[in-house]
Amino acid sequence: MFNKILIANRGEIAVRIIRACRELGMQTVAVYSEADRQALHVRYADEAYLLGPAPSRESYLRGDKIIDIARRSGAGAIHPGYGFLAERADFAEDCQKAGLVFVGPRPSAIAAMGDKAVARATVSAAGIPVVPGTEGEGSLRDDELLAVAPSIGFPLLIKATAGGGGKGMREVHSLEEMPALLQQARREAEASFGDGNVYLEKVVEGARHIEFQILADSHGNVVHLGERECSLQRRHQKLLEEAPSPFIGDDEELRQRMGMVAVRAAQAVDYLNAGTIEFLVDKDKNFYFLEMNTRLQVEHPVTEMVTGVDIVKEQIRIARGRQMRCCQGNFHLNGWAIECRINAEDPYNNFLPSTGRITHSLLPTGPGVRVDTGVYPGFEVTPYYDSLISKLIVWGETRAEAILRMRRALEEYKIAGVRTNIPFHQSLMDSHRFMGGQFDTRFIEERFAIEDDGLGKDHQSTVAAIAATLVAHRQTQRAAQIIRRNERDTSNWKWMSRWERLNR
Repeated sequence: MFNKILIANRGEIAVRIIRACRELGMQTVAVYSEADRQALHVRYADEAYLLGPAPSRESYLRGDKIIDIARRSGAGAIHPGYGFLAERADFAEDCQKAGLVFVGPRPSAIAAMGDKAVARATVSAAGIPVVPGTEGEGSLRDDELLAVAPSIGFPLLIKATAGGGGKGMREVHSLEEMPALLQQARREAEASFGDGNVYLEKVVEGARHIEFQILADSHGNVVHLGERECSLQRRHQKLLEEAPSPFIGDDEELRQRMGMVAVRAAQAVDYLNAGTIEFLVDKDKNFYFLEMNTRLQVEHPVTEMVTGVDIVKEQIRIARGRQMRCCQGNFHLNGWAIECRINAEDPYNNFLPSTGRITHSLLPTGPGVRVDTGVYPGFEVTPYYDSLISKLIVWGETRAEAILRMRRALEEYKIAGVRTNIPFHQSLMDSHRFMGGQFDTRFIEERFAIEDDGLGKDHQSTVAAIAATLVAHRQTQRAAQIIRRNERDTSNWKWMSRWERLNR
């Protein structure tokens, strides 16, 4: 049994895990790179240790350093969050060898399902339909992939076997462009996950991306927590998620059928802890296994909002050997939740990443609003990591109410110092096709456009400078206010009471 956890991650997910640990009465250990010395997760943790230089390969991907810090700090477990080492079977195995609990699945399950190509072969053998693509296990050379591509058919996707989040992924429309795209995908996968292996997958036209949250404990219990709609993507990177799916809607039979397939896929590899089974669903509601993410998902809060389950706490309880506090029949989807990923990027300039120091941040609040973030005024957004600043999540009794609440929250959300994609999300909330649930994985790139705000870059810089000056002036004025003591040694109310008594 452990009482101290090292969080092998950064940003909002590290803060999220630290908060869950605090509520469970557990101590936390943070690790950070030189670029994250002033990060929020470093401030929130009970202890913090420097990993190394800013590049992730020299810091957050250094499993040996992380395990050494866990030993020195007395941590009994390591939570990997998402990204970095979260889906590395060798890291999970090294944790076990070092006598540390890995808050996640067993190494064998990560190897079987974390490698996307192996996962396809595993679930296919269990009778679960998969998207057509590279069959079999193991890594394939470029010449082998080029040889098999025509039989799969174009367009197709090159995908990293070890990753997610759109990293190491390229869409191919012809055999001629494929060699260069293979090299690009391998380089990006190697830089992001330390593994350059890739596989091929057929593009399903007009598909919806729907995933099911899985929880499994060491007592043989495996449950799903319903679905999430993740079809709104740009370059295979999710931008907005919601639960439940407007495509499934009231089709409870389809929901249960997909949920049971997700549970069966997890059972096929003796899965433990939290995971996600992702499906592609065509227009006729035929669904195909896409991949399994053997970790906590970025979009897990929308499931938490509609089920009332704290998934991170459940992860920790399961890692401590406890039985889940819930069974399949206890889960009922309540209301609707939407999550917008707030990124430091310019939606008016092809979503170019925006770096710099955040000078002002005003978070939205109110009924049904939640913000998961790892930044604050004065925090510097660097080019070394993902551009995610925060996750804005809202809940409503209906989808219409959730959309209205998200509009209000986006209007309240103010960030100065870097450009963000908040205007993009505001335009999306006003889209009739989005409001009607009429979209697929191609919607953002092919049938949606954000209107330019009409401001030139010089004018935008002027507005930002004026806003920053006003914020600084206001803070200076507050600091200059001095509260003087009364001339008397007590309050005027007491003096009046004494005067009344003396004059009776």
